[in-house]
Amino acid sequence: MSRHVFRMPDLGEGTVAAEIVRWHVAPGDSVVEGQTIAEVSTDKAVVEVPAPVSGRVVAVAGAEGTSVPVGAELVSFECAAEAESTPAPAAAERAAAVAAPAAHPPLPSRAPSAAGATRVMTSPATRRRAREAGVDLKGLPGSGPGGRILPQDLQAALNAGAAPASPQTADNDVEELRVLGVRRVIAARMSAAKRDIPHFSYVEEIDVTELEALRVHLNAQAQADAPRLTLLPLVVAALARVLRDFPQCNAHYDAARETILRYRAVHVGIATQTPDGLKVPVVRDAQARSLTDLAAEMRRVAEAARTNRASAAMLGGSTITVTSLGKLGGIASTPIINVPEVAIIGLNRMVARPVVHGGAVVVRQIMNLSSSFDHRFVDGFDAAAMIQALKGLLEHPATIFLAA
Repeated sequence: MSRHVFRMPDLGEGTVAAEIVRWHVAPGDSVVEGQTIAEVSTDKAVVEVPAPVSGRVVAVAGAEGTSVPVGAELVSFECAAEAESTPAPAAAERAAAVAAPAAHPPLPSRAPSAAGATRVMTSPATRRRAREAGVDLKGLPGSGPGGRILPQDLQAALNAGAAPASPQTADNDVEELRVLGVRRVIAARMSAAKRDIPHFSYVEEIDVTELEALRVHLNAQAQADAPRLTLLPLVVAALARVLRDFPQCNAHYDAARETILRYRAVHVGIATQTPDGLKVPVVRDAQARSLTDLAAEMRRVAEAARTNRASAAMLGGSTITVTSLGKLGGIASTPIINVPEVAIIGLNRMVARPVVHGGAVVVRQIMNLSSSFDHRFVDGFDAAAMIQALKGLLEHPATIFLAA
């Protein structure tokens, strides 16, 4: 037998440490190469770390919530002598590949009845969804490699009326949940944003009757199997055009260098609700994309974020963020700026409302834009002028597509 020390791999994007969100193994467990041993969190996403060798777990780095530096010991294994031939760089490459799932690397295979493999093979999002639905994943058949339970497997079980897990009784009705992983990062960033940025919000009413009519027309003209177009790509297309004249709103503030970085390219963050919390995948170069391309890319990055397949690169680099609660959008909101950006555009719910239009009271489709700005670098006049320019495009949508 030999001892194999597996160290925290470099997960890319300048990561110097990762937080242990959940252990899938414990000392004494037997594992096979490729089996998920832990979920770790960078400041971008939660990723699964596979075992680099087959063997018995001797020691783990620390409790859930522990931050482990890149290169520090993560797990020690006791392996058969032939495991010594497994090159350590290959193991690190396999772990790093998990941190960039956008490339869709093949999932490692695993013997479904490996000794000591007590954890169900599935993604963190699927495990969380099952827990919220009260479904015990043990015994649920998985259609993925090595019996891995895929999201569609859980959905099929829910559709078939899977029995909820037996309720756990306790002496009180308080549930304690440690704040770990992505949720901890979200908490820290939101606190920093509100503490350090003097926000001011600007709410404007937009008549989107013509915009909505255009959306309905485009959907009617599209092929039957084409995804339905929402208002969001149209708003992003208009925003990308407006920002040509308001570069101070398409910017970052580098606090360390006390420098404003204004960007010519418009990289739009799309605030997306996921099982792990709010994530902001990025649509890059929105100013250079067609409406169809914008819509497709927004769907792609949002779905990757929801299913925990978004790479670290996909979750960083936005220059301005758009957030929408859709039908839950309410009348107005006060969105928090996505540091280090200086502006965020919020969409509220579209409603049919009687308004005065052309000298008569008529029913029009009205939607409010609730946007926030960093008052250190965006003056109130400039913010209002930018939103008014955006309003003009949205109320007369043909102008969105006029040549510059």
